[in-house]
Amino acid sequence: MPPLYLRQPVRALRRCAARPHVLFGGVYGAVLASSMVAALTEQGETTPADRFSSAQWLLVTAVASALAHGYAHLIALRGDQDHHGARATVRLLLSEWPLVVATVPTLVLLLGTAWGWWPSAGIEYVAFAVNVALLFAWGLFAARAAGRTWGSALKIGTVDALLGLAVVVANALIK
Repeated sequence: MPPLYLRQPVRALRRCAARPHVLFGGVYGAVLASSMVAALTEQGETTPADRFSSAQWLLVTAVASALAHGYAHLIALRGDQDHHGARATVRLLLSEWPLVVATVPTLVLLLGTAWGWWPSAGIEYVAFAVNVALLFAWGLFAARAAGRTWGSALKIGTVDALLGLAVVVANALIK
C-alpha cells in the first residue's frame, strides 16, 4: 500500500475524474478527435505538413466545441442565481477543459508525424486505437466510480468502446 502522502492526491484525482462533466468531456473529446482525424484523412493527404494542419484543425475544433458547450450551459443556467456575472461565466467556460484535454493524445500523434518523430502514413489508425482504448478506460472508470464490480465494469467499458467506435465510423461515413 502506498504511503499516505501519495494516497491523498490519487483520491483527489479519482474524485475529479468521476465528475460527470469530466467524464462527458473525456468521452466527447476522444470521439471528436477520432472523427476529426477520419474526416481530415479521408482526402488521402498524409504528408507531415497535412498532419500539422490536421493537428491545428483538431485543436481549433476542440476549443470551439468546448466553448460552445460552455456557452450552451451558460444559456441553460441563466435562471440559476449562482451563475451570474463575469466570474461565473468564465468559470463555466473553463469547466469544459476535459473536452480539450481528451484530444491531446491525438494531437500529440499528429504533431509527432508533422515533426518527423514517426511515419505519417497510417497514423490515423494509431489515433483510432488510442481513442478506442481511452473510451474503454472512461467507461471502465465511470463504472468503477459508480460502484460496479470489476467484471461488470469491464463489460461496460467494452460496450462503451464499441459504441464510440460506431459513432466514429458513422461520422466518417457521413463526412
